[in-house]
Amino acid sequence: MKNLLSNRIQNVPESFIRSILKVSTQPDVISFAGGLPSADLFPIEGLENACHKVLQTNGKKALQYSSSEGDSDLRAWISQRYQEKQGLNISPSNILITNGSQQALDLLGKVLLNEGDPIAIENPGYLGAIQSFSLYQPIMHTVAIDENGLDTKQLADVLEEHKPKLLYTVPNFQNPTGISYSQENREAVAQIVSQHDILLVQDDPYGELRFSGEQKSNFYELLPEQTLLLGSFSKVVVPSFRLGWIVAPDWLMKPLVIAKQAADLHTNYFSQQVISQYLQDNALDDHIEKITHFYGKQKQAMMDAISEHFPGDVKVAEPEGGMFLWITLPKGVSAMKLFDKAVQEKVAFVPGKPFYVGDEVQENTMRLSYVTVDEAKISEGIKRLAYCMKD
Repeated sequence: MKNLLSNRIQNVPESFIRSILKVSTQPDVISFAGGLPSADLFPIEGLENACHKVLQTNGKKALQYSSSEGDSDLRAWISQRYQEKQGLNISPSNILITNGSQQALDLLGKVLLNEGDPIAIENPGYLGAIQSFSLYQPIMHTVAIDENGLDTKQLADVLEEHKPKLLYTVPNFQNPTGISYSQENREAVAQIVSQHDILLVQDDPYGELRFSGEQKSNFYELLPEQTLLLGSFSKVVVPSFRLGWIVAPDWLMKPLVIAKQAADLHTNYFSQQVISQYLQDNALDDHIEKITHFYGKQKQAMMDAISEHFPGDVKVAEPEGGMFLWITLPKGVSAMKLFDKAVQEKVAFVPGKPFYVGDEVQENTMRLSYVTVDEAKISEGIKRLAYCMKD
């Protein structure tokens, strides 16, 4: 019966991370694999109070169908936060609430991409974006990233030669590398993109999780006519509500809304109401400060353990925020083979290979997440990994 499947779904790879999570959920496995926020930091009491208030004061409306664009109060709150935190003047009418920022990627694929259309994407890049765009069968052209951001020479060459429709970026605490584009790199990227008929997608799920360094310019500030913004409450409140958003210009909003209506009519309205109430009654900045303080300590604990136990020729990209460390092993060492050994020692991570598109794969790379395990388990897990490396 497999002959009934569409061509597009047969060519989309299964998420390697989701496969790994099946292994890492075993109780005796120390997992650095999942990009899951720490459940210990979920604001359960605040959300419980918000649930009660929504049901008591607005229950009939909150449990009914709603508009495809999303709750007007929530969109207004997002608009105001962009203004307060980044100085961006974004109208609520240009914000579409989505089922996580992952749905925003899917909607962009639906309304922008035909089979064979060229797009540009970071290499290594976010697996969720690679998987989502793959459904629409584009031709992906990669642009390498380093500790400063995108390779601007390669970017210029890709845009000039292939004329991609969009460039997908995660400039703040990138997944998987944890790096952030420097201010100089952002300005150079914006200058290059401005010379082409292309949309730049800035996906920013981790941007507020900064525990060191200074905030850099948003691409919307540098390139307002060509930038789309994706955001999410998954990393700063809770992921299970699946609440994200996309900021798009007027000409793109109507097609996005039509695509969303065809997909799900609207995002879970009760969750929107609860989040909106929670944001009214609680200081989100205080909650984010709690998260970043915790993640900063976890990151430092992992860096200290790596410094103590890993071989000296292992390189680590140290982030200023977010949830991940990117490890580069000596040349010729396969992180996939290391993973097989590590699972035997009851420790899990994500090898770098699945994050790459095309032939430019660095198989000696790996991603570690430091946010879902305590400091004692970080120390023990790194010791186990170090044993596997030496072995």
